[in-house]
Amino acid sequence: MIRRLVLSIPLIAVAACSHARPPQTASVVQQGKPFDPGYAISTAELRRDLFIFANDSFRGRETGTADAQRAAAFLAHRVQLIGLEPAGDSLYVQRIPMARQILTRATRLAITTPNAWEQSLRLGTDLAPMLTYGEEQAETKRNAEAEMIFVGYGPADDAESEALARFDLEGKVLVAIHGAPRTVKKDQAWRLESQRVLSERLKRLIALRPAAVVLLMTGGAEPLYDQMAPGLLRTVVLDKQPNDRAADDTVSDSTRTLPMILLGVARRGSPLVPPGWPNDVTPQSLGRQLNAHLDVERRPFTGYNVVAVLRGSDPQLNKTFLAYGAHYDHVGIIAPRHSAGRRAKVDTIANGANDGGSGSIALLAIAKQMSYLRPRRSVLFVWHVGAEKGLLGSSYFTAHPTVPIDSIVTEFSVDAIGGNADNTLSLVGPRAAPNYLSWRVGIIVDSVNFAASTPLKIERRWDDPDDPDRAFELGDHYKYAKRAIPTLFFSTRHDADYHTVSDEPRKIEYNQMARVAELMLESGFVVANRSSRPTSEVLLQSISSRQY
Repeated sequence: MIRRLVLSIPLIAVAACSHARPPQTASVVQQGKPFDPGYAISTAELRRDLFIFANDSFRGRETGTADAQRAAAFLAHRVQLIGLEPAGDSLYVQRIPMARQILTRATRLAITTPNAWEQSLRLGTDLAPMLTYGEEQAETKRNAEAEMIFVGYGPADDAESEALARFDLEGKVLVAIHGAPRTVKKDQAWRLESQRVLSERLKRLIALRPAAVVLLMTGGAEPLYDQMAPGLLRTVVLDKQPNDRAADDTVSDSTRTLPMILLGVARRGSPLVPPGWPNDVTPQSLGRQLNAHLDVERRPFTGYNVVAVLRGSDPQLNKTFLAYGAHYDHVGIIAPRHSAGRRAKVDTIANGANDGGSGSIALLAIAKQMSYLRPRRSVLFVWHVGAEKGLLGSSYFTAHPTVPIDSIVTEFSVDAIGGNADNTLSLVGPRAAPNYLSWRVGIIVDSVNFAASTPLKIERRWDDPDDPDRAFELGDHYKYAKRAIPTLFFSTRHDADYHTVSDEPRKIEYNQMARVAELMLESGFVVANRSSRPTSEVLLQSISSRQY
């Protein structure tokens, strides 16, 4: 087992960089070459660093834990050794006011019938509440006492809406199934079981103005509950009122516009579904009432983005930045839903080797090589915290940047680049970004990739402005695009190990990880040496006409 690191965030915050910068090489720029192949990413170093970063000793790097703080300390120490300049608000870290939302023992979930029969529901096992909803983290109601109406798969079309029209749904508890009906073919069911459709179902149900929504996963959607439940039970939010610690305790449900939202798994014989389910999915009153009270304790803490800069070689351009971004957090400890017996050793640590880990370590390798190359523009590196809690770190950084936000000419975001060995890269942004914001940057990356000795096969399935899965909006890069910064997202996509304990460093394809990192390095080097910003003409026209 790798020795536990003891470096702490406070030590980094007070220790100045004392390590000498590696020898600089300006020949690449002087000779006008696009890139020197001698600056290659080492697969051995990627493997070494990821085995440390995704080791069990970091316990899954969940935001709001000491494990995430130690992960931030590891990254800050490494960029200090590389010789990058501090660029946080406290040397290498940017402090972020955050708060944990803890469900106390006073929380109560129960089902009652008119004859006073009552059944308690287990928090996490039966249902898990969604305490905030939407990009703005709007709070949901904490209390619900109302009749339960089963609405099947929810109002997805006019026919289903007509079937529900005979019920008075406002102020009721609406119970819906998230999954694919039995009539749907297996090769088409995955889309109906996706998180995107879950969000759409929630939106349609919330529009009916219920007291609460209970959404139960079934079939291929059941693993989605396993992935989401730990985060739902250990919610973290940005502390928007850090000087008013009791603010959450004084908020009344009357000021919360969203209904209570509860997620779970549909089980035959459960009081949450009709007696004839799964054969009976017709809308009907369940003849029962949900009595729910969520008692939430707010515990403030400080989260950390890790921010560093490689100063550019051109005094005219080094006040502007090419940015690289990744998230270093993961989901932490996952309790197994099924017991494996007392003597069996059960793995409960979601290491996040691919998800979060591969991108974070790739940025370290890029920073090391870029420090030798010294492009004309400066290069900004940001490791975001809280991505798994709702893109919190990138939301905070783009709202409170440690460099002028309009000085960032391009942002390259990376995550999950070690999940396959077929030389394929998913590139999202050239078409999916609004107003063709990232079009020119996409052309640069395509050109660099085409010139490579072994070009990556670019997967463009999710790079679509009409993508029903809205893949472009699901990562930290989206927060930069909202600030009119051209951004691209590099990924090999998540695999079957996503948010599970099996996402371990031994399963990473390090050659693939290195190839993607090298493409990001070479493409970034080209962008950082350009005299002009890689902004599309469409965006420039819209800015000049004040339409963007």
